[in-house]
Amino acid sequence: MATEHEPRIGDWYRNASDEAFEIVAFDETDETVEIQYFDGTLEELDLDTWYELDIEPTAAPEDWSGSLDIEREDYGVDLDEKLLAKRNNPLDDLDQ
Repeated sequence: MATEHEPRIGDWYRNASDEAFEIVAFDETDETVEIQYFDGTLEELDLDTWYELDIEPTAAPEDWSGSLDIEREDYGVDLDEKLLAKRNNPLDDLDQ
């Protein structure tokens, strides 16, 4: 099934192989669409190829680390809600 979706920078799609990708560039003059898969791989498509793709719109992934080649533990932030709940109020550290 070919797509009827017009390419728009920032839109996310999922292809028939269940790979998520974002449109990162669209050049109307050259008629090219550049996409970036979740793992960071870039691909440039001509506009004819774009309209032949079997894709569905999807939401941007919540896990933003795909193209960064890091593990969840290496984010540098606490993602565990239990740990976040234990933090003190930052205003408590201000001198009065």
